[in-house]
This record gives sequence, C-alpha cells and structure tokens, in this order.
Amino acid sequence: MKNFKAVIKRCAFALLSLLIIPPQTLILLLIPRTSIAMIIPRTWHGWMCRIFSIRYEMHGTPWTEHQTFYMSNHISYLDIPLIGGIIRNATFLAKSEVEGWPVFGYLASLQQTEYIIRKKTAITEAMDRLSARINEGISLIIFPEGTSTDGRGVLPFKSSLFSLALGTKNKDLRIQPVTIELLETDGRPVVTQDDRDLYCWHNGMTAELPEHLWRFAKTSGARLRVTFHAPLKASDFADRKALAKACH
Repeated sequence: MKNFKAVIKRCAFALLSLLIIPPQTLILLLIPRTSIAMIIPRTWHGWMCRIFSIRYEMHGTPWTEHQTFYMSNHISYLDIPLIGGIIRNATFLAKSEVEGWPVFGYLASLQQTEYIIRKKTAITEAMDRLSARINEGISLIIFPEGTSTDGRGVLPFKSSLFSLALGTKNKDLRIQPVTIELLETDGRPVVTQDDRDLYCWHNGMTAELPEHLWRFAKTSGARLRVTFHAPLKASDFADRKALAKACH
C-alpha cells in the first residue's frame, strides 16, 4: 500500500510540473521579473506540500513592506516548497550546482532562481551580476549555512552572503531570520535519527535525491514549525559579520 501511495504522489508531482511548464515559460518570455511571474511557482510550491503532506504551523509573519532577504536554516530540499509556498514575490538564491539537477534544476530556473558560483575564479563576476539584480529590488530567500543539516543545530552563516545586503542602494532593505523546525515525520514525533532522515536530506546521508523523495513519498508526510523572527534593517549594521551573527 505504501508503494502504491508513493506512485500516486510521484505521478501527481510529474503531472503538476508538466502543467506549469508551458504557461510559466510563456510568462517568462513576455513579462519576466514581475509579480505575475511568481504566481505559478508559488502555486506549484503549495500543491507540492499538499501532494507530499508537508504541513506546518507558522509563527510570526513574513515581512513584505520593503525589499527583504529571508535568511533561513536549511534541512532538506523539501524546505523549498515549504518556504516558497509561504513567502510571496521572493526568489531563491541557490548554489550553481542546483541548476544542473534533473527536473528540479529546470523547475528552479522557471521560478527565476538566482544562482551563485562558489568557485573563487568566478565568484566576483557572480556577485556583480547578483548585486545588479538586487538593486532592481528583488527579495531573496537564502540558506546562509551553505548546506543542509539534520536540523539538530544551525551551522555558522556564510557572512559573504550578507555583504549583498550591505552593498545595496536600498537603505530600507530588511533581513528577516527564519527558523525551520521538524516536529513530526510519518505521523509521529521526531525522536530518532531515522525519524529525522525521512524529511531531512543532508551531507551525512548516502541516499540520492530521487531515492530520498521516494522514501518520503511512502510516508504520511511531515509537520514542521516555521518561525519568522523580527526583521532587521541591514543599514543598521556596520559590517557583514555582525549582521550574520545577529541573524544566526
């Protein structure tokens, strides 16, 4: 029965993805970088959570009055539909490797994900290009740990990402820390590492993404707590390290 449910979920995921590709591609050709171009991706995220039974309780409210960088801890690729379904009109910032992921990379590009190259030989150019986009007023969803964890703690934040906020022309830009906590998997409280690893996908695991998604699809889903903390005004901080520490 679990395998049958997983097949149904994966078929629904495939159908949903196929349905959004033509209209979203057309929108990006005609009116990219508009709020309209974010409607379909946000709808896709919401339905992804429904299909795979990713439920959440929310504390606090996403800040939307100014351009905002949402800085969140990261425990799984499943955080993307979770957060993407909550926050309006924001684009993800991801490592360039994501662009090459089968299926997920293409879907990320349809959402206008901004990519950052981590090689030293290309990082300056990537930062310059990204800074230009930021000065256009886009809001970003960023995972500043630089990797995903099992959710037991939060790794130090990469302060280089915070330099993007301090370098912008917009002095009203806000930084809003976001905390993702895993509460339940497959209908039971998270107690063991196996419980965590049903949802979490991190460097300590051997399962590839498709294998992990298949295993998660066989469960009754997950329940999480998403907390939006009080936003910080980037211009109130003198340097990126202080800002990174405050958000951490």
